[in-house]
Amino acid sequence: MRDHESGTTWFLAQFKPNSHKIAQRNLVQQGFETFLPLHEETTRVRGKFTVRKRPLFPGYLFVAFDMKQGHWRAVNSTYGITRIISLGNTPTPVPFNLVSQLMLRCDQGDELLSQKCLQPGDQVSITTGPFADVITTIETIEPDRRVWVLLDIMGRQTRAALKSDQLRAV
Repeated sequence: MRDHESGTTWFLAQFKPNSHKIAQRNLVQQGFETFLPLHEETTRVRGKFTVRKRPLFPGYLFVAFDMKQGHWRAVNSTYGITRIISLGNTPTPVPFNLVSQLMLRCDQGDELLSQKCLQPGDQVSITTGPFADVITTIETIEPDRRVWVLLDIMGRQTRAALKSDQLRAV
């Protein structure tokens, strides 16, 4: 987890459509600490499945700064950023505990780590492959961490084996 400098607080910044990389790069160049949790998303493009890293919270990233220094107005004028989320004229802080817990669930590249604590009977969403975004139920978990799920295909329950990193708890 990143060091939390004294006096800095986390805020939420809205970035322009498809500008998360540009916005994050420009904020870092200005000396702001950023956190943009990512997850893998499977989409179908021209009949083929592609896996991309997408923001966990589409349109938003976390940025840390010290409100007392007054440099936060620079965030609003950063290329790629639309605005800081605020109530009135003052940016609204995000609870540090929320951001720190998200950081604990991410690797050094801000990518969300897969959950390892799945149990039979849990509702999960498949994250990759032709059944991406299908919500299903875990039937059993084998000792080798292979997970058997029940898929509803054409009105019938069908068992399928998946790796635990292909599933996300719902």
